[in-house]
Amino acid sequence: MIQDHEAFPGTPGTLPFGARLSEAMDAHGPLCVGIDPHPGLLRAWGLADSPAGLRDFTLRTTEALAGRVAAVKPQSAFFERHGSAGIAVLEEALAALRDGGTLSILDVKRGDIGSTMAGYAQAYLGDGPLAADAVTLAPYLGYGALAPALELAESNQRGVFVLALTSNPEGAAVQHARDPQGLPVARSIAEAAGISNAPARAAGILGSVGLVVGATIGSAVADLGIDLRASGGALLAPGVGAQGAGARELERVFGAARRQVLASTSRAVLGAGPGIEDLRAAAASAAAEAHSALR
Repeated sequence: MIQDHEAFPGTPGTLPFGARLSEAMDAHGPLCVGIDPHPGLLRAWGLADSPAGLRDFTLRTTEALAGRVAAVKPQSAFFERHGSAGIAVLEEALAALRDGGTLSILDVKRGDIGSTMAGYAQAYLGDGPLAADAVTLAPYLGYGALAPALELAESNQRGVFVLALTSNPEGAAVQHARDPQGLPVARSIAEAAGISNAPARAAGILGSVGLVVGATIGSAVADLGIDLRASGGALLAPGVGAQGAGARELERVFGAARRQVLASTSRAVLGAGPGIEDLRAAAASAAAEAHSALR
């Protein structure tokens, strides 16, 4: 995917997030594995629903996956529910992924305005203990309100994934609605991401502003007239594999943009635990499945 590293400005010796993700997808397959330690999964692994159980689950998972998949996506909510002790485990997980050379996408879905958005950006895209390689963002206070996060991500060679077309049924009420210019909201978000990614596209690399597009949304992309390929960034696609989307569904949703897709799964991999080798085998199988379906 990457054509010209040197053509893109940035910190010497450091590639933008989109370029690093592209390399990781080429090396390990187009798969992102979620870390979703909900109570039922902790119980299935024989662990207590406590900070200690959460830590065991999380560090075992990062040990199994680091260096073996393109990206890992911790779901912040399942750590936050344990309070400060859970946040401490999340910080450990992000550090373990960083040390293991694996990209982290922190699923926080933050979206706010002004100094509050700047605060979230500093927490997750700055240099603190909760900093990830990329975060998920909710643009429904306006794409422009995300500017503090977009600007800090760019300056720190990090990335974002902006919610565009989610697979939950309630999402259509907002995402399919028309903005003041008459465009579907999801289309306006995709087009805004394309503008943000224009410099990367000109340099022939994957943009660092990705979109979240559910793999099980059927014909919504076509129905709303969205050109996902023109968005220029990675397309984080929940719903692949155990959640229902195979090659046929991916073709229907993503079409010519399939090479930009980073398939996201958690259940198909985490359900194989708690053994580390079992987790690795499940991740390798899921990565091969995603590669076959998308490439």
